[in-house]
Amino acid sequence: MAAAAVIGVVLVALLSVFYVNWRLDRSSGCHFPAIYNFGDSNSDTGSVSAVLRRVPFPNGQNFGKPSGRYSDGRLIIDFIAENLGLPYLNAYLDSIGTSFRHGANFAATGSTIQPPHLRMFEEVCYPLSLNIQLLQFAQFKARTTQLYPQVQNSDIKNTLPRPEDFSKALYTMDTGQNDLHDGFTSMTVEQVQKSIPNIINQFSQAIEQLYQQGAKIFWIHNTGPIGCLPFFVINYPPKPDNVDQTGCIKSYNEVAQEFNRQLKDMVSQLRSKLGDALLTYVDIYSAKYSLISEAKIHGFVDPFGQCCGQNGKFRECGKKAVVNGTEVDGASCTNPSEYVSWDGVHYTDAANQWVAGHILNGSLSDPPLPISEACHKPLHLELK
Repeated sequence: MAAAAVIGVVLVALLSVFYVNWRLDRSSGCHFPAIYNFGDSNSDTGSVSAVLRRVPFPNGQNFGKPSGRYSDGRLIIDFIAENLGLPYLNAYLDSIGTSFRHGANFAATGSTIQPPHLRMFEEVCYPLSLNIQLLQFAQFKARTTQLYPQVQNSDIKNTLPRPEDFSKALYTMDTGQNDLHDGFTSMTVEQVQKSIPNIINQFSQAIEQLYQQGAKIFWIHNTGPIGCLPFFVINYPPKPDNVDQTGCIKSYNEVAQEFNRQLKDMVSQLRSKLGDALLTYVDIYSAKYSLISEAKIHGFVDPFGQCCGQNGKFRECGKKAVVNGTEVDGASCTNPSEYVSWDGVHYTDAANQWVAGHILNGSLSDPPLPISEACHKPLHLELK
C-alpha cells in the first residue's frame, strides 16, 4: 500500500509539472503570421465588390467609404484579425494596393458550399462558390511560393506571404448559410434538410483539400439562426405554430441546427482522419441566437428591424428604389449601433462585435480554447 501511495504521489507531481509547463507554453499564444479566410458575405471584405460591382455606400460608412463589406462597419473576420494583432484581410481578388503578407480573404458574397448551377442572385450571378475559392487559394499559394525567392525589391517582397507561413497560418471558414438560404427560397423545408448530408460532405472535402495544401489549423464557424433573419421573418412570415418564443421561424432554425449537428460530427471525424490537423468547431449559432433573443437586454432595439434599406430587403441598402410612388434612396438609419441587423441579412458593426466577443474566448468552441490558442491541442488529448 505504501509503495502504491508513493507511486501515486509521483504521478500527481509529474502531471502537475506537465500541466504547468503546458500552460507556460501557451501563455504567449500562437502568434499566427497570417489568416486565410473562406466563406460568403458574412466575411467578404471585397471580393465581389472588386470583381462585379462596388458595394454602395452607406455600406462601410464606419470606414468613411465603401469597404466591400455588407455592413456599416466591421465583420467578425475583422474582429478575428484585431484579436490576433493582424491587419484586416484584403480580398484576394482586389489587386489595387493590396498586401498579402498577413493572409488573404477568398470569401465572396453569394458563395455556397455547393457549386452553383446557373444560380441567380438578383440580376447578377455569383459564381465564387467554395470550390472556386479553393482553386484560387491553390493558385495563390503556388505562384507566391514560386515568386517569393525571386523577388529582389524589398517593398514588393514585403507584400507577399512567406512560403513557410502557409503551414503556420490560421484557416477560418464561415460558410453554409447561403446553401440553406437558397434552399428555403426554392424548396420545401424537408427538401432542404435532405440536402444537408451532401453539403456537409462537400465541406469535408474542402477542408481535406486545404489540408493537402499544407493547412493545419482550422477555425470553423457553424451557421447562424437563419430563421431569425428579418429577410425571412418579414418576406416569408411563418404560421403561428411555426414561430418560436423569440419570433423566429422555428422550422428554418431547426434545419440550421441539424446542419450544425452534422457539421460538428464532420469536424470530429476529420480530427481522427487528419492526425496532425487542429480543428476548432465554433458555435456561432448560439452566440447569434442569444443576442437576438435578448437584444433589448444588450442595448439593441427590435432584432427584426433593420438599419439600412427597405424592411426585409437587404438589396435595397444604398440603392434608390420607388416605394408607393416615392423614391427611396436606401439610406442608413441614424443609430446603427442600436440594431442587430444592418440590412435584413447581415449584421451591424455593433452586433458583429458582440458576437465576436462571445466566440473568440473559446467558451462556445469545441475544443474550448480561445482563438489565440487554436494552434494547441487541448490537454486531455495531449495526455492520451
